[in-house]
Amino acid sequence: MTTLLIRGARPYGEDAVDVLVKDGVVAAIGTDLSSTAETIDATGLVLLPGLVDLHTHLREPGREDTETVLTGSRAAALGGYTAVHAMANTDPVADTAGVVEQVWRLGRDAGLVDVVPVGAVTVGLAGERLAELGAMADSAARVRVFSDDGKCVADPALMRRALEYTKALDGVVAQHAEEPRLTVGAQMHEGDRSARLGLTGWPAVAEEAIIARDVLLAEHVGARLHVCHVSTAGSVELIRWAKSRGVQVTAEVTPHHLLLTDACAEGYDATFKVNPPLRTAEDVAALRAGLADGTIDAVATDHAPHAAEDKEVEWAQARPGMLGLEQALSVVVGTMVETGLLTWREVADRMSVRPAAIGRLAGHGRPVAVGEPANLVLVDPGARSVVDPAALASKSRNSPYAGRELPARVVHTLLRGELSVRDGKVQE
Repeated sequence: MTTLLIRGARPYGEDAVDVLVKDGVVAAIGTDLSSTAETIDATGLVLLPGLVDLHTHLREPGREDTETVLTGSRAAALGGYTAVHAMANTDPVADTAGVVEQVWRLGRDAGLVDVVPVGAVTVGLAGERLAELGAMADSAARVRVFSDDGKCVADPALMRRALEYTKALDGVVAQHAEEPRLTVGAQMHEGDRSARLGLTGWPAVAEEAIIARDVLLAEHVGARLHVCHVSTAGSVELIRWAKSRGVQVTAEVTPHHLLLTDACAEGYDATFKVNPPLRTAEDVAALRAGLADGTIDAVATDHAPHAAEDKEVEWAQARPGMLGLEQALSVVVGTMVETGLLTWREVADRMSVRPAAIGRLAGHGRPVAVGEPANLVLVDPGARSVVDPAALASKSRNSPYAGRELPARVVHTLLRGELSVRDGKVQE
């Protein structure tokens, strides 16, 4: 295995040290370390534990024209990730041990990040009967996160049963909180702007009603609940209330919901169509505050690649979703670090430590410390660059950040001590 001496890095943005990586772990930390190993000059670079994404759509199997496990892994590594959870809405759906093992093996073969499959809650995402939760948990993929993301587990009795089963598996149900009867034909956030633009509104209450129901179900069962892509101020308050009662609930927010608002719909550019939709400036402020105070546990990308023919159409016909893996850390730096809402150590907590704990991932989200796995990312905090969608590693180009200048740049990513990204380039 590779031995590397990382010289002059700043763990969590603090004082500069040298870090010796050997046999896949951090072997030593100190000043003026000496070694015959290959040296990486990390002067001025912030050193963090490798990022963990709870919510990635890799599209394989079924839509390899938009993304594959390999191309998604490249994008993730370039974004500083060392582990990603691959969502279940593939074709065929990841609702059996066979499909989740296929995704897991593809990730292992790519070797750039740990690809952790998410199992479907219901067969075919149809919301009618539970999928093979136990078989997926016992498979080689060791599934611990279950989600019908893209669709809500709307039946409360079925949701209760899912919580009961996952409790026995030490798993978690990651709910796409959307009451479907309130979002029929919905195109964007419901409000004055949707009325003026003539687009059917997606009301905040459609998200909040499911969260309210599910935190009560989780409390009743004594199970873990994770809320995907929280987008409204009311949702943040509900989660804060549930946590105050001791409910085992966690939540995530996407980078795009931290940065963008429903004003992006003004030009009818379907790049900005997403589910849940972009909300108001007041919602964005509440999401940032919730992430800062820990009510929202994690930043998750909801990386959703789409082919040009699914996006370069009229708004109503376009598929919802945005790319996110490569620019997630930059968006968090711009919205949370540069505004003083989060420190670098808190960024590590929200983008590595807590996501790894929610997903039950051993070896990820660990401290930058001697004896710990060398899943690491080195970031240039002073860099600024304009996002060029043509230069992205993803097979798709539906980035909401295209043409936008963002701060910070991932320079190196290490997976178990091996460089998956060196000087901003993927190492196959």
